[in-house]
Amino acid sequence: MNDPRYDRLAQLITGYSLELQAGQIVRIDGSLAGSPLLVALYGEAVRRGAHAYVNAQVSELAEYLIAEGSEAQLDYVSPVEYQEMETVDALIRIWSDANTRSMTGVDPDRQRRRLAARRELTALFFDRVAKSEVRWCGALSPTNAHAQDAEMSLAEYEDFVFSACHVADEGDAAAHWREVSDELHARARDLSSCSSLRIVGPDTDLTVSPEGRTWLVADGKQNMPDGEVFTSPVEHATEGEIRFSFPALFQGREIEDVRLRFEGGRVVEAEAARGGEYLNSILDVDDEARYLGEVAFGLNYEIDRFTRNILFDEKIGGTMHVALGAGFGKAGGENKSALHWDLICDLREEGEVYADGELVWKAGSFLQTPELEHV
Repeated sequence: MNDPRYDRLAQLITGYSLELQAGQIVRIDGSLAGSPLLVALYGEAVRRGAHAYVNAQVSELAEYLIAEGSEAQLDYVSPVEYQEMETVDALIRIWSDANTRSMTGVDPDRQRRRLAARRELTALFFDRVAKSEVRWCGALSPTNAHAQDAEMSLAEYEDFVFSACHVADEGDAAAHWREVSDELHARARDLSSCSSLRIVGPDTDLTVSPEGRTWLVADGKQNMPDGEVFTSPVEHATEGEIRFSFPALFQGREIEDVRLRFEGGRVVEAEAARGGEYLNSILDVDDEARYLGEVAFGLNYEIDRFTRNILFDEKIGGTMHVALGAGFGKAGGENKSALHWDLICDLREEGEVYADGELVWKAGSFLQTPELEHV
């Protein structure tokens, strides 16, 4: 028996998130582990009259390339991928794995080389997104592997995922996300005049500058679920220290208790209780990987637990996160790194945030309710 929640999620993504139209070309990326959502999305895209095709991925192939490929093979990116990226009108990515730790044993230097080789393709994608030439949305199809990471049974994890997306029942999910969007846009307007943002917490005192940058909202258009406001800070203006109490995950590896120190915008010191060598290998992907491409407030208070999946964890209500590497052109970001790596700072108990010297956030919440625009 088919689970109708997959169909409701597919309808939400193709309708509300992507506004998919007849005749548009849509590529759906996903592993076989995510096939229930992949099939539902394909079917919904076809019903909408789109030209849909699937890019089915097998995780063992990437492992094999990094383990056995020559340097030339690690550096090769098919021209077909560039042609696809320049052609598609919409892209859906299903982040589901049968084994979330499959890349744990690969050589980090070879992994870094492969990531750097795809830098231009990554930049092309973000450039087209910034120009509104392509729509995209990422989502997750529940698997046992992700449930294990979150320390839940599969049934519990399915309930968690579908509830976070507001498709657990037959209510109007799109209406919910439109309300969320209004609230997030109001918050972004409140932050628009801020030139200095100081984040204070346990072993954390970090100042970033969003001056001249645009605050954007994550309202379910590019991720599902969603719930954050974010921008790309001025690249060379970040100063201070920050500690991430939640483990940081990158391509299947877990790094514990990451601490970073910035000077002139750049990470000049990085350490971790476990995985420090791997942490520094990630930071050396390219020259821009040590600069911030994002600073964000997590504002989805219905996501209240750490699950070891960034799609959910970066939206935990009461947290903030920063991303090392690539910024967002639409926000004014100039960082073109091949890396974009989110790390989460939990501010729900002791955190404070100051905007231009004024306390605006304490213990995981803004102190003032944003004023909504009424049409």
